[in-house]
Amino acid sequence: MNRLPDLTIASWRKSSYSDGGGTNCVEVADGCPDLVPVRDSKVRGGQVLVFGAAPWRAFVAGVKGGA
Repeated sequence: MNRLPDLTIASWRKSSYSDGGGTNCVEVADGCPDLVPVRDSKVRGGQVLVFGAAPWRAFVAGVKGGA
């Protein structure tokens, strides 16, 4: 059973924590309930990592908190 969302029409947005210099660009896809697809914006056709929403929130909170 494939539980991954169809990302062919996903709306991607660049992370506000990306440096903007073209070297560290992370994008996340919106509109996937309970999942957070993440990709390297320099390799748009490459691999996508998919995280659960709760672990992703914990990761973002850690980044914001300086962990």
